[in-house]
Amino acid sequence: MPVTIPTLRLNNGVEIPQLGFGTYKLPPAQTRDLVLRAFDAGYRHVDTAQMYRNEREVGQAVSAGGLPRSEVFVTTKLNNAFHAHDDALAAFDRSLDALGTDYVDLFLIHWPVPALGLYPQAWAALEEILASGRARAIGVSNFQPAHLDRILKTGTVVPAVNQVEVHPYLRQDEVRAYGAAHGIVTEAWSPLGRGTVLGDPVIAGVAARHGVTPAQAVLRWHVQRGDVVFPKSATPERIVENADIFGFTLDDADVAAIDALDRDGRTGSHPDTENRTDR
Repeated sequence: MPVTIPTLRLNNGVEIPQLGFGTYKLPPAQTRDLVLRAFDAGYRHVDTAQMYRNEREVGQAVSAGGLPRSEVFVTTKLNNAFHAHDDALAAFDRSLDALGTDYVDLFLIHWPVPALGLYPQAWAALEEILASGRARAIGVSNFQPAHLDRILKTGTVVPAVNQVEVHPYLRQDEVRAYGAAHGIVTEAWSPLGRGTVLGDPVIAGVAARHGVTPAQAVLRWHVQRGDVVFPKSATPERIVENADIFGFTLDDADVAAIDALDRDGRTGSHPDTENRTDR
């Protein structure tokens, strides 16, 4: 039986499924079928990006899945090369065309690219897109508090979400606290630390106590913290397994044990130094 996934209410009232299916590095040739498998397992949120080069295949799955468009939450993200205002608007139009839809549920600035310093222009473009109704919500990805401060000073809309690398080896407490103080939901990418956390004996112990896998224990930890989480897998069995995290609850001791694993365990780029525009 497909699982029923809870939702969180964003700061503009839009409901977002708390568990989504990530498509980072999914080969385009496999993306359609894997997203369809995710839909069969109960996922109703799919996360893609212009950089991933699989928006078209995500859109094909949304079209072929037989679900009402209103029941599927689609997120995509702005490529680093298109932060100039007009470039951002044109890039968004290309995303809609690739996805084969007349709106997305969430559109994000993928990285702040501080060396360019153009993300306030991109945010102004996103505000226009939101006002047009072609995005139900807008937000950012990989933004540090200083980047968010600039958005809040120059813009008129508070980002609905901030999508950042979060896992037991990188809790991101400062970024998450900033989000909570400003009504910005945190989304966790690389929620399993690209697999680095799965062999940790603390996580193995928590998983064993609940009769679940280490991945399920970690994903449950994310959900109980109140974040949106979207694991990625190209293995059908794991797609189902990753969604089966709502039949158990970690107790306070479990959460504290996983919290204590925090370290400088970043597996991706740091937002202050990620300045590539060729991806």
